[in-house]
Amino acid sequence: MKYTGALKQTTRWGASLCLAAVFVAAALAQDVPGIEICTRESAMDRRTGCLQSNVEFLQKVVTKNALDAQQKLSAANREIAALKEQLATASRESAALRNALSAVEAKLAQLEKAAPQPRPDAKPQGK
Repeated sequence: MKYTGALKQTTRWGASLCLAAVFVAAALAQDVPGIEICTRESAMDRRTGCLQSNVEFLQKVVTKNALDAQQKLSAANREIAALKEQLATASRESAALRNALSAVEAKLAQLEKAAPQPRPDAKPQGK
């Protein structure tokens, strides 16, 4: 019997906390900016305030989107510049490798000319 009173009290506290949470959530939901339907307002001053609120919200959204787009564009430009630098480096390295290859081929051709060529009728030495 002693526990039933504690259970009732705990249930009341839980219900009170849930009810308070609902009211707090409803109060916070009213402060969320966004587009409102202003045609429901009958007083012109309230309708004007509603429209002004919508305009301010849209200006903030446009400004935020413009800033985001500018940041993305700047990041893309930095990436393009880095890729151009990598391409220039790769082109220089490729040209250096081509020059080295042509030098090796020229040296090989020079060595082939300088080496004595064996005659086809000569017998191999060793036996």
